[in-house]
Amino acid sequence: LDHLDFGAMAIGEARYGRYSVFGDVMYSKISGSAGTPRGIVASSVEVSTETFAGLMGVGYSIVDDDTVRLDVVGGARVWSVDTDLSFSGGLLDGVSRSDGATWVDAMAGFRGNYSITPEIYLTGWGLIGAGAADLDWDVAAAVGYRFSDSISAVVGYRALGVDYSNDGFVFDVVEQGPILGVVVRF
Repeated sequence: LDHLDFGAMAIGEARYGRYSVFGDVMYSKISGSAGTPRGIVASSVEVSTETFAGLMGVGYSIVDDDTVRLDVVGGARVWSVDTDLSFSGGLLDGVSRSDGATWVDAMAGFRGNYSITPEIYLTGWGLIGAGAADLDWDVAAAVGYRFSDSISAVVGYRALGVDYSNDGFVFDVVEQGPILGVVVRF
């Protein structure tokens, strides 16, 4: 958290009967700097990275009743990553490098909800895929509380990972952490 400059996530879904269309966007910017021992090679190093991931998908409910809804889903996730590295002082004073990539992966999996009571429910998903990346995955689990038919709050945990490499650029990352949100239905 000391190096997190900004992070945001938003999820949207439209349903018609058993069919759904959904989208998911995430953005994070992380930066930091540190001094180096003895300062011979460099007295300090600064790094910043921006990551964007956007998913568009469709789903079909294979189970859909008052208590349980389970969707089989498929879609595509686009990733865009940019990293900047710069050195100050020492032998590398003024040297900086930038690298990045943008790619798309196909994704498939399941999404679902389970109502424990009329107010309390469990929700989550599991997706896996590949394409330009060797592996792309996304899992989440959350507990929700319905304040009304149109407003809920959710708290849970999400982890997603990707293993991408191309022409010397490597992005083998797992992003994970708690989620807290508001669900609005209309």
